Amino acid sequence: MVMLVVAFVSFSLFNFVGDPINNMVGEETSDEERDQIREDLGLNDPVHIQFIRFTGNALKGNFGISYQLRRPVSELITERLPATLELVVISAIIALVSGTLLGVYTGINRKGFLSDVILAISLLGVSLPTFVIGILFIYLFAVILGILPSFGRGEVVDLGFWSTGFLTLSGLKAIILPSVTLSLFQMTYIIRLVRAEMMEILQTDYIKFARARGINEKSIHYKHALKNGLIPVITIAGINIGTLIAFSIITETVFQWPGMGFLFIQAVKFVDIPIMSAYLVFIAFVFVMINFIVDILYYFIDPRIRVKSEAVSG
Repeated sequence: MVMLVVAFVSFSLFNFVGDPINNMVGEETSDEERDQIREDLGLNDPVHIQFIRFTGNALKGNFGISYQLRRPVSELITERLPATLELVVISAIIALVSGTLLGVYTGINRKGFLSDVILAISLLGVSLPTFVIGILFIYLFAVILGILPSFGRGEVVDLGFWSTGFLTLSGLKAIILPSVTLSLFQMTYIIRLVRAEMMEILQTDYIKFARARGINEKSIHYKHALKNGLIPVITIAGINIGTLIAFSIITETVFQWPGMGFLFIQAVKFVDIPIMSAYLVFIAFVFVMINFIVDILYYFIDPRIRVKSEAVSG
């Protein structure tokens, strides 16, 4: 239901964003030819008829033909999907691992100098827009130091069903700057969330009781406190994956990364409605699936949910 509403709203809005015919033909095209193209594409049909046709085709994996590129949209998305997913996966790993470790450190060492530095940097990461951070990284590592590429995906290896840059040196170097740029905004949230959870949990009675029993501090911090503090982190991390895919548009544009976000920006420029609609439907699908997976993970991580579930079923 959520996906259906998102698809209808996005499809309806895009039908009022300019005229795609102007971007498909030249000035010398006659009005009769324009009308014929519009009729062939079904643009003269009412919005709800176009949406029903779009939905029916989408269920079959057919998102229509790109107005500007004149190629099937499903084919274009399939080509760009590996680049976006590789970027998002690496960014999510960087954000989750670094954010959790730094959050635990700042939560345990609340008054340390290094903790203050980490929190200051995290505040800077939240404050600066993604495109500004990307441009600064390009200027520092690509222009001044010249150690990393400033754009593109590098050399990729085609595995038939997937094209990856992880198997080449240039591909690995190319993904560093965009993945770090994309991860910073999410990492800062995880740092502060884990820090707040650790500070709260370390003040609870069962942690005090664990100390009274003589359990060593590392076991208390990482086995007891961190495990119980991971539940909200999983929620944020799950939502972040969907957010990373949705907002990778900016990063892909800055670094000319050949992913779905960059394809979407080009589609907006040329009012390519099939691509724009298909992209937002895909994002909605990703969010729905991630929320479903997060709900399942709750059951395995939080014993209280398992106890309640067993009590209800019993």
